[in-house]
Amino acid sequence: MVIKVYIASSSGSTSIKKQQQDVKGFLAANKIEFEECDIAADEDNRKWMREHVPEDFRPATGNPLPPQIFNEDKYCGNYEAFFCAREDHAVYAFLGLTAPPGSKEAEALSKKMQM
Repeated sequence: MVIKVYIASSSGSTSIKKQQQDVKGFLAANKIEFEECDIAADEDNRKWMREHVPEDFRPATGNPLPPQIFNEDKYCGNYEAFFCAREDHAVYAFLGLTAPPGSKEAEALSKKMQM
């Protein structure tokens, strides 16, 4: 399973750049392999991303903005959903991955199962 992070390398928005860096930095720091898909440099990436963000998660007007996160072809969410998952120590579940033993997420899951 490959985590794909759709980004825009030439975005003029400081907010989008910061969000993209936040997602990529977190994944790299936690040794979660991912593929960076640039929608600014590759029209196919842009088209694919826009077509695969579910209708319920699209903005009321315009197109979905990066970063958008997928596990292969399965939509995981946007930055806001990623941020919430990170705050809840649930990033692996958000990404559709199994939390590694010893991680905060695995410990939390273990405590829930013992209840």
